[in-house]
Amino acid sequence: MVTRVAVVGASGKMGQLFCRLIEESDDFEVSAELTSQDSLDAMNGADLVVDVTSPAVSAQVVAHALDQGIRVLVGTSGWSADRIATLRTRLADGDIGVVIVPNFSLGSVLGTTLATIASRFFDSIEIIEGHRASKVDSPSGTAVRTAELIGEARAGLGPVVAPHVDQRARGQQVSSIPIHSLRLDGIVARQEVIFGGAGETLTITHNTLDPSSYEQGILLALDAARSATGLTVGLENIMDLGIHRS
Repeated sequence: MVTRVAVVGASGKMGQLFCRLIEESDDFEVSAELTSQDSLDAMNGADLVVDVTSPAVSAQVVAHALDQGIRVLVGTSGWSADRIATLRTRLADGDIGVVIVPNFSLGSVLGTTLATIASRFFDSIEIIEGHRASKVDSPSGTAVRTAELIGEARAGLGPVVAPHVDQRARGQQVSSIPIHSLRLDGIVARQEVIFGGAGETLTITHNTLDPSSYEQGILLALDAARSATGLTVGLENIMDLGIHRS
């Protein structure tokens, strides 16, 4: 059975990529393409809503879709932990779901997973992330997600060592980890997680060189979202990473 997908933010780069991949698939079809000029009612009747808008309107898109009983795949960054917690509560007793994916790159997910593993062995950790100059939010959703997962992995170890946090140049702290954001022409997406220890450093770096790197992750997320219940956050919870999670 073909899943009808309404793409909100269809005129943007990610929206255009989603529309192309959906139309090329035998399992999905685009039922509506919404821009900022369209009423959200245009998504009504779809089986799945894809939200690739902006942090300012993403929550409104999700709320409207859920009011209509439609599952949602969120590809918009900027969802805070508090906003996610509120959404999780709303979905707790329902039979529909929302999938939030801060980054559709498989390499990015693997980089974050490796950083999470390494974080238990170092007390000094910082993140440098870079995106195109036009990206509105900072730090990026990927960097926030990475810091939060590192915080969870280090729950029994305490916060990382982050001296001089009162200085603005030390970055924004998430889960006690300083995050430094670059917004520059020529960058698609880049993240470095730097670990410092006695006499050594370890750097886990991921570079997105072209938006084609998102395609496989988008297809995985679309397939998961059309039958999702409750809340799923992160592509790592869709991929088979071969890692046991307690």
